[in-house]
Amino acid sequence: MDTILNSLIDIFLHLDRNLANIVNLYGPLVYGLLFLIVFMETGFVVTPFLPGDSLLFAAGTLAATGTMHIGFVYPLFLIAAILGDTVNYWVGHFIGPKVFESEHRFIKKEYLHKAQHFYDKYGGIAILLARFVPIVRTFAPFVAGVAKMDYKKFILYNVLGGLIWVSLFTFAGYLFGNLPFVKENFHYVVVAIIIVSIAPILYEVYRAKLAQTTE
Repeated sequence: MDTILNSLIDIFLHLDRNLANIVNLYGPLVYGLLFLIVFMETGFVVTPFLPGDSLLFAAGTLAATGTMHIGFVYPLFLIAAILGDTVNYWVGHFIGPKVFESEHRFIKKEYLHKAQHFYDKYGGIAILLARFVPIVRTFAPFVAGVAKMDYKKFILYNVLGGLIWVSLFTFAGYLFGNLPFVKENFHYVVVAIIIVSIAPILYEVYRAKLAQTTE
């Protein structure tokens, strides 16, 4: 188990190097793999652990070197992100609130309730904001579907959020990923991205615990 965990951590922290190796092995098939990963991370509530922000950044970095083509990477990520949220919304819409009533093997109620709290606090714009928060990003469209959010409103925030999210991280990698400092310290960059992304969750947890202690 420890070996598997260490392998996963290495994949995440050295995503640029590992992704480059996969490109060398499988060539153009990698584009399909990247599409699938982003689609699953945003579209399936059972796969919130897949890389999102760091994968976009790493792919942008490789596109800057010519290893991949930004003209393929960017639209594929954009379509995958929007399509994933759309599928997630409709799954939540049809399944309904039953998923909140009991514990499921592959869906943690804790994550659902966090996403529900995020949605209740920010309303429709939560779909846009959630793009930048790991785990919540996966569950927010599902919760919006359960809550029967108006689809026209949902698709607006879905497209806008997907556009900003994919553009920000992909082009950040494309523009800055090959700077000597970033290349030599890519694992630190990944950790920084993760910390910045989960900061809103940590802040909300801190506020909740602070509120409990003052009651």
